[in-house]
Amino acid sequence: MNRSLLGMVVLTSLWAGPLRAQTSAPILASTEPPVDEVERGVFFGLDIGPAFVTAAPAPTGQNKPFSTGATLRLEVGYDIGRFVSLSIFFAGNTYSANADYVGNSGGTASGDFSSIASGLAVRWNFLGFSDSQGVQRTWLYLKAGGGFALLKPNALFATDPTDSYGSILVFGGPGLQYYTRLRHFSVGVEIVGSYLLKPKTFGFAITPNLRYAF
Repeated sequence: MNRSLLGMVVLTSLWAGPLRAQTSAPILASTEPPVDEVERGVFFGLDIGPAFVTAAPAPTGQNKPFSTGATLRLEVGYDIGRFVSLSIFFAGNTYSANADYVGNSGGTASGDFSSIASGLAVRWNFLGFSDSQGVQRTWLYLKAGGGFALLKPNALFATDPTDSYGSILVFGGPGLQYYTRLRHFSVGVEIVGSYLLKPKTFGFAITPNLRYAF
């Protein structure tokens, strides 16, 4: 009887030893990096929407109408972390004006006009909102930049019609951006005020936009 009892104790010890070792082994943490739900880095952007000029360029005493039009802007930039982005942009604007708008032309040209511009911009994401999973997908931001704009036709703006009429451009304003669950894509809208230094003309644009980040 003692031999049987001793054998059972030995067998139980041999079986329970590996079991204790298995249950007490530490759980190794995953070495896989966490998946970033928002893609940031190099991005391409497309903005399109209505644009307005409060006083079309013209000499003092001439008609300076409030003009409406449209803007199309292409942007290439880089996200420096979550909060700051730098970019270069290329933009084209078209504006409508009545036939009595003659600018500097003295009547040789009148009506609609357009502009093209390029320059640099910086964006600061200052307030983020998290979704139900704790991911900050919605951001409020401020944007500012500057560049150079050419206005056409030359006869409306330049005292010498053979010269290109250009001006330094500065702009800035707020925006809203939402990073979709497609990771690489984000959508938003911004309201940007602008100022042309040479003709001392104010303008603004409301532009929905689409971004793709790599």
